[in-house]
Amino acid sequence: MDSERIDPWSSKGIENYGHVFKEFGIKEFPDLWKKKLDHFFFERNLVVAHRGFEKVMKCIEEKKPFINMTGIASSGKFHLGHKVDIDLFRFFKEKGAFNYFAIADIDGYTSREKIKTIKDAKKIAADNLAHALALGLEEKDIYVQSTQPARYFEFAFELSKKITRNMFEAVYGHVDLGKISAAILQYADILHPQLPEFSGKMPSVTGIGLDQDPHARLTRDIARRLPYELEMPSFVYFKHQSGLMQGSKMSSSQPETAIFLSDSKKEVEKKIGNAFTGGRETIALQRKLGGRPEICKVCEILRFHYPDTREVERIMNECRAGKRLCGETKQFTIDFLNKFLKEHQRKVEKNRKKAEKIVKGEIF
Repeated sequence: MDSERIDPWSSKGIENYGHVFKEFGIKEFPDLWKKKLDHFFFERNLVVAHRGFEKVMKCIEEKKPFINMTGIASSGKFHLGHKVDIDLFRFFKEKGAFNYFAIADIDGYTSREKIKTIKDAKKIAADNLAHALALGLEEKDIYVQSTQPARYFEFAFELSKKITRNMFEAVYGHVDLGKISAAILQYADILHPQLPEFSGKMPSVTGIGLDQDPHARLTRDIARRLPYELEMPSFVYFKHQSGLMQGSKMSSSQPETAIFLSDSKKEVEKKIGNAFTGGRETIALQRKLGGRPEICKVCEILRFHYPDTREVERIMNECRAGKRLCGETKQFTIDFLNKFLKEHQRKVEKNRKKAEKIVKGEIF
């Protein structure tokens, strides 16, 4: 049934996590692992599930190497949802991983109708790369799909022979040629680090949102069919960072739903000011009944991005108790975001020329 499929290209968020776990065999992330990993992503239950993470967890506990892979498709402007990918990637990097962060320019071009030329995709890729560098990634962690060595593309063609039309349609519900091309490159991104020409066979982890699970399922299925000795890739799933409006995920294709890392102070003020909070109809009711931070899109931004867990908990508790009004939380969030974005945008400009050279293949 179409309702039971997850569409990784849709702007609609997933609301029923329990259904997804049961339907697609995803395991909940154990509390014991959350305590051992000691990061606010786990403290705040932002990482909710996994596929096959046991081997990577063992590597972390025994201080053995593993592969850390993720990436961003060059399909639009960089927003806070993309920052979550990088934050989780940096966490695993600090645990001693071999790191592969893809700037997916070919993926963005083939999967998005609005991107008309590969040149346009590369322009977006350079901008995304400047943001990734500004957020603390290093050149050695990053690669651009279009400048990968020949072995990467040979491997992608090998993978393409391991998937059938029926397999693709069963998982995604359609057979769009551009999206097939993009998906094959994503499988190659996840699996190629284990080839002997790269880091070699070892456990690997890719952090993704639950909406990307179709890619994870087919990657693991294809890995079983390959004539190589590979560890089955593992995945950890973080909650969707939903959009600023009800029922959507943060998406470049819907600018009103997203805080972009290039937004001005006025844009942040307007977007947060208009964001859905689930607040009560009147101040009196808010004081009496308390707010609902669990459904508030402004509180959600703080849960995903504000570094001080105690401060986040204090704000949520004051909201529930009716001691804090929505306007106060909005202003706190506006101040936090604008302070962060001012410094971030300075770093982006500092890294822009370097990013353009990397995308052109002038820096390897």
